[in-house]
Amino acid sequence: MFTFTQLSSFIAVADELHFGRAAERLQLTQPPLSRHIQQLERELDTRLIDRGSRTVRLTPAGEKFLRDARNLVYEAENAIHSARRVSTGVSGSIRIGFTATSAYEVLGGLVETAQEHLPHVDIQLRELVTRDQLKLLAEGSLDLGLIRPPVSDPALSSKRLLAERLLVALPMRHPLAVRTSEPLALTELAERDLVMYSPTEARYFHELLVGMFREAGVAPRYRQYVSQIHTMLALVEVELGAALVPAAATRLGMSGVVFREVRLPVPEPVELHAAWRTSNDNPALEALLTHLGG
Repeated sequence: MFTFTQLSSFIAVADELHFGRAAERLQLTQPPLSRHIQQLERELDTRLIDRGSRTVRLTPAGEKFLRDARNLVYEAENAIHSARRVSTGVSGSIRIGFTATSAYEVLGGLVETAQEHLPHVDIQLRELVTRDQLKLLAEGSLDLGLIRPPVSDPALSSKRLLAERLLVALPMRHPLAVRTSEPLALTELAERDLVMYSPTEARYFHELLVGMFREAGVAPRYRQYVSQIHTMLALVEVELGAALVPAAATRLGMSGVVFREVRLPVPEPVELHAAWRTSNDNPALEALLTHLGG
């Protein structure tokens, strides 16, 4: 089988139609260049170049083979570059999971970062609750997850990307909606109707709020349990009750909902983390992690 060195030698001679110039272009002397051409012709069992005393020209077989040789060398060089790009994280793919609320604040910036620094990396997105993301990360079916803490699996690594406030979302005609001068207190939600997070599908927010209400001695009336912020705000808008939502929810622009500050023991209690399997050897993931904040 011929080698790519032989192909490159043949292409150089075909371009220059002069062994001396071809050898100079390849930084060779003429004897090894001639041997490469001879070895290639023996391998193909056909003459590719006619060598006159003063001229060098391609045979008809050489003319035809030149096009194929160029394609072969191009494909080989492209394969080498592609492999190098993947191995350095410049190319490849990253499978990213995200929660619905992370799409409001973090996901867009993450995708923009990937497009800016890793434009040839394919980003594959899946909307999943934290529980399902952690499972797929451990299995190796996801490369990166945008999740709510904690990350208790020792096989996973994580870093905090965001901490944000909680706000009280209120129907426009709610008695507390007119309060604009100072933040509300949690105690003002005592015995009021509240749209609450599902203890299974939105466990992080459910446990966060239950803990804060318990510490403050507050007992709201939970009217409905839902898992998605946009559903929660839709129920607030039709006056089923108030809700505590992350500040990013204001981006949803619900016209019948007003947002008010609330005094909490921790100013920014809502955290979002990036998590990944520590043993994940995807170079594109490693490259993206170097650009993550937090």
